Amino acid sequence: MVKQATLYRKRMDQLHQGLDLLLYALSTYALPVVIGLLSLLALFSWKSQYAVTAPQQLRIQVVQASANIQEPAQALAQLQNRPLSPFHDTRLSEAPVWLSFVVPKNVGNAPLMVEFPSRHAMDVTCWDAGTLSPLGSGSRHGTAGSISAVKAGFALEVDPALTDRAVVCRSSATGPARLSVLRWQAADLEISALEFHRKSGLLDGGILLLAGFILITALINRNGLYILFSAWLVMNLRMASLSAGWDSQWLGNTVPQEWLVQARSITLTLYYILTLTLFTSLFKEDLSLVGYKLIVRVAQWTCLPLLLLSIALPYALFLPMIWYVAGVGIAMLIFLLIRILRKTKSRVAIWYGTAISITLVASLYEVLAAALGIKGLIGSVNSVTAALSSSLLTALAIAEHMRLEHEQHLQVQAELAHTFEAMPIGLFTLDLHGRFLSANPALLDMLGPNVLKNQGKNWQQYFANGAWTMLHQMVFNKTQDEMEINGRALPGTAGSKRFLVKAALARDKIEGSLQDITEKSRASADLEFLASHDSLTKILNRRGIEQALTRAIARLPEDKALAVAYLDLDRFKLINDLFGHGAGNEVLQQVCRRVSDMLSRDFQFGRVGGDEFVIVFPATPIAMASALCTGLIDSIGNTTYRVGDNAFNVRCSIGLIEVSPGMQFNDAMSTVDRACRQAKSAQGSLVVYEKDAPAFAQHEAELKLIALLATPSATDGLYLEMQPIMSLTAPHESLNFEVLLRMRDPQGQTIRTDHLIAAGEASGRMGMIDRWVLTSTLDWLNSHEDQMQHTKFICMNLSGASLNDEEFLEEIYAMLEKNLHLVGKLCLEITESVALHDLDNTRRFVNKVRGYGAKVALDDFGAGYTSFSYLKEFKADLLKIDGSFIVDMNQHPANIAIVEAIVSLANNLGMKVIAEWAEDNATVQTLTEIGVDYVQGFAIARSQHPDKMISAESSASFIQDEELAHYVALIGKANPAQPMVDLFSVVPRKVH
Repeated sequence: MVKQATLYRKRMDQLHQGLDLLLYALSTYALPVVIGLLSLLALFSWKSQYAVTAPQQLRIQVVQASANIQEPAQALAQLQNRPLSPFHDTRLSEAPVWLSFVVPKNVGNAPLMVEFPSRHAMDVTCWDAGTLSPLGSGSRHGTAGSISAVKAGFALEVDPALTDRAVVCRSSATGPARLSVLRWQAADLEISALEFHRKSGLLDGGILLLAGFILITALINRNGLYILFSAWLVMNLRMASLSAGWDSQWLGNTVPQEWLVQARSITLTLYYILTLTLFTSLFKEDLSLVGYKLIVRVAQWTCLPLLLLSIALPYALFLPMIWYVAGVGIAMLIFLLIRILRKTKSRVAIWYGTAISITLVASLYEVLAAALGIKGLIGSVNSVTAALSSSLLTALAIAEHMRLEHEQHLQVQAELAHTFEAMPIGLFTLDLHGRFLSANPALLDMLGPNVLKNQGKNWQQYFANGAWTMLHQMVFNKTQDEMEINGRALPGTAGSKRFLVKAALARDKIEGSLQDITEKSRASADLEFLASHDSLTKILNRRGIEQALTRAIARLPEDKALAVAYLDLDRFKLINDLFGHGAGNEVLQQVCRRVSDMLSRDFQFGRVGGDEFVIVFPATPIAMASALCTGLIDSIGNTTYRVGDNAFNVRCSIGLIEVSPGMQFNDAMSTVDRACRQAKSAQGSLVVYEKDAPAFAQHEAELKLIALLATPSATDGLYLEMQPIMSLTAPHESLNFEVLLRMRDPQGQTIRTDHLIAAGEASGRMGMIDRWVLTSTLDWLNSHEDQMQHTKFICMNLSGASLNDEEFLEEIYAMLEKNLHLVGKLCLEITESVALHDLDNTRRFVNKVRGYGAKVALDDFGAGYTSFSYLKEFKADLLKIDGSFIVDMNQHPANIAIVEAIVSLANNLGMKVIAEWAEDNATVQTLTEIGVDYVQGFAIARSQHPDKMISAESSASFIQDEELAHYVALIGKANPAQPMVDLFSVVPRKVH
């Protein structure tokens, strides 16, 4: 039974489908065909409802009214000699005319009517030619007597007594009037009038309905071209009304007579403007292909002047003008239309073009017929015919345009559907409750196949908590265009994914896209991590530490305490050099793990150099940070680090500072670095700078000094002092000294020279300082050359930065060249470290300077990693032993031995020796016994004002200690036969 019931339902469904198809075909295809065939049959075969007997056209005699022809009798006298004709054309003349005709005999008793059918006739008055009694009068304002308004003109009711008698009439017209007289049976004229008004109503209703349909279509589709076409149809209807003679009414209401003539001029002009605008809008793209834009532009420029003239000029003057312009314009449009239709095969363009062409041809015919009097086809080719034909073709064009738009819409829909399916980005539609309404395959691949099923339709099922709220806010508040959200971990997947969502509100739905950016997000996170973390140790790098410290400083007013530590591994370079960078990297990683294990999560630990690290202690008092750093030193140094079979002991030094509010990152780093260097010099200790530590003030002073040196007035505070250098062979015979640089700040406080030199090197201004020293020294020597007769040499220091500045060296050479008379007294000091830094450059400089006659001294000899091999590379005149070997040398026998060796070496190389930092009598005596040539230090004199050098007789003159003065006086007396002379020759060298 169940199977039979199923089969029965299936057959009934098939029958129902067949019935639906039959009714659809009958209604859609068969019935319209039947209606069309019946309409054609009725049009050509059935009897007309308005069948009438054709009227008889009466022949008339016409004479122009003049001053001598004002009365009917005068007109009759003139009309007797006028020929008979079927009609009279006024040729645009508005002067009244007199016409006469004979009413034929009536065959039967039916009443007769005589029609004056010209639509241009403005008035008519008739008299009985025999009795000259008035028969009636009519105008566009009203009628009287036997004359009435019929169709587009007037009609005279014929009294039976008038048959076979003459009638004389007076009439005036406007425009291209053709005056004629038709004899009608009264009943036939009434039927003809009914047909006239029915046709006018049908034409008005049909075209207005079509125009309204097009207007509604335009408003719905927001298409300006359809609005333009709708207006053109209405104006086309008015042109048809003008041609047919019913333009005196609109929508069944009579147009005021005073408006009628002016309205005709404006109607013609507006029709011209709308036709031209419609043509250029419809074929805008095609006109750019065929060219001839200039003639179109000229035609457009005539529109507004014509509209003004249609209002200002009388109808009789304006009409020939619009005929001429319209004739040229119509010919131009037809020419362009032919060219366009040859280039395009669009059926829409063909229908539109044909509709316009019919109207243009009919209008051209109207112009020619009115201008030349051609009336042979006026009944069949006029604006009425054109209006009907163009309206029908317009409907076909609209239908074709809609069909093309529908096809394009279907094609776009198909392309969108294909794009929707093939798009690699997930596309979705949600309702306002977050339920999926649609999803493309890409989204199903991302979220799973159950997205559109009841059990898996909700957005929140697939994304992290708060994702729906974020999407809702983005769509409704429009806070952003896109956002990133995390997905929930799906079954069978490892971890959650990350998605980029773009969405917008559309028709009470949320439409958007979903893109899987998991890999991109991970890559971005890795890049962001690497941007602020060290790739080897995975702790913060310098950029990360800078950000962490900057944030901590910004929070300092809230945290109330902040400490920063600088950790440096001692002699870590030896591990890399001896065991390779692989072992060194492993040790670094172990050190970082050990330090990280001891630090809280709130502390930031980063690597800022090869073996240098920084720790930021937010909200940590300096005492607690100091205790933590002490623990770090013990932890790092007390346990070995194993790498393979090797075990390494690593120690560290830490500098710790307490950061003050407002301190900048660079200031904090430079200060903590100084503390670390101080700790490192103590070989593995902790140095702590609290807020008020002198190091902060010193650092601030250095920054101010660097800023001062960068100003144009940097040299204003510089001045010179001079420290005597005494000969230990002839102490009273020479006045030698070293020029020393000094500086006062703007407040008059003396600045330490080592701080000045450090600031000059840090700011890159050492060249400027050395230039000032050399220039000031030469100026002083030039001013006091006569008082310097006992001076054999004057020492002055040059910095390493200046010696590496080629421009500065050229300036030195130029100054030496300019002061050759003083060069022999100059002795330029170069430190041993500078000499070894660039041996070739030092050799060139020494040779060049000695070539001018100046002396060269090696300063601070023995202070660095001395290598005697470089001494053979260039010839120096003086060798200054570093003061660290001289101070308290009598308490250190090794220092005495070193000094003796240096003196012996210098003597063998032909150089004189100066010992600096000699601070007591015993040191001077020991130096004399060793054989040192010159001595400098507080034992002889501190640095002096330059004026004191002028008044002194020798360097020994400055000695204040009586015991030392007595000893110096005895120098040389031990061997009176030996002459006491200074060791330097005053013979100048040859300049190279």
